[in-house]
Amino acid sequence: MTALIWIAGFVGVAAIIDDLARRRIANWIPCFAFLCGVALQSVQNGWRGAGSALLGTVTGAAVFLIFYLLGGMGGGDVKLMAGFGAVLGVKTLLEAALWTAGCGGVMALLVISVRYLRQLWKKRSTEVVPAGEVEAGQIEAGQIEIDKRRADSIPYAPAIAMGVWLSLVPKT
Repeated sequence: MTALIWIAGFVGVAAIIDDLARRRIANWIPCFAFLCGVALQSVQNGWRGAGSALLGTVTGAAVFLIFYLLGGMGGGDVKLMAGFGAVLGVKTLLEAALWTAGCGGVMALLVISVRYLRQLWKKRSTEVVPAGEVEAGQIEAGQIEIDKRRADSIPYAPAIAMGVWLSLVPKT
């Protein structure tokens, strides 16, 4: 396996684990991808490779920036895609972004289906507690908002990692 595959594999697995466990992507993960990408591209292609890595980083951030600005994606996802941009370069990154969109769509359908089936099976009503009426011993008022946001969102690092990995599959 090539260094590119190892870097993409390591960064993808680390991002997936972090996003699923904490619903955040630690800054070291996209930074590691960026540094490895610049180093790898520079070693393989000299100054042109370094330029390609930097252009890939900007492109990676730009691809998801609009979704972040509209509130549909977290900043960690944007940084992760920028880090992968340094590793992949522009051409492969754009292919990875298309694969990511497809994987994200499939994930969203699965999550919606599972949530719908859960509602059908449990048929229980959820009680909404106003933030001001949280009693002592219960969770903090801010935690209610965080839990609701987590219930309404989908961790996107798995889709990004799958998109990147699929873009690296050899074409025949």
